[in-house]
Amino acid sequence: MNPADSDLLSNSERTTHASRGLVADFLNKAGWKLATAESCTGGLIAARCTDLAGSSDWFERGFVTYSNAAKTEMLGVDAALIEAFGAVSEPVVRAMAQGALTHAQAQVAVAVTGVAGPSGGSAAKPVGTVWLGWATPAGVVSELRHFAGDRAQVRAATVAHALQRLASLLQSQSVKPE
Repeated sequence: MNPADSDLLSNSERTTHASRGLVADFLNKAGWKLATAESCTGGLIAARCTDLAGSSDWFERGFVTYSNAAKTEMLGVDAALIEAFGAVSEPVVRAMAQGALTHAQAQVAVAVTGVAGPSGGSAAKPVGTVWLGWATPAGVVSELRHFAGDRAQVRAATVAHALQRLASLLQSQSVKPE
């Protein structure tokens, strides 16, 4: 990236670029692949990953599972789980992350489901509520976040956090790349 371009990037974009580079380096060295399972971001995580030249070496595939039916059909998320907890929930994001691994030739997955707005929120799950999940050989980790801002800001913050946390999780793996 040209240093002059960094002045034009938001904090979320800078975080995304840096984290994506760390993820790419780790996955390349480990010989691992990444899959994404996205709802509220609509493929933005996959897009940010594949913006990087050479990403075909470490990015396997992305699932855009915006609807509940897509989560069930493409990732194997149990419809009863969605019915019981809602699409924006910890059990669903964990199932999405695991489903991405099951349905891809990847060792690592990131999944997101949330309410980007401007509508769709509730008292229990206001706009900006996002569940994120990461599946690695060490297991599945999930996290609830509440991002402020409009739809674009919530989605950008989700992408940035998903990649930042993935980079952190990969760096802490007990299996280190050679």
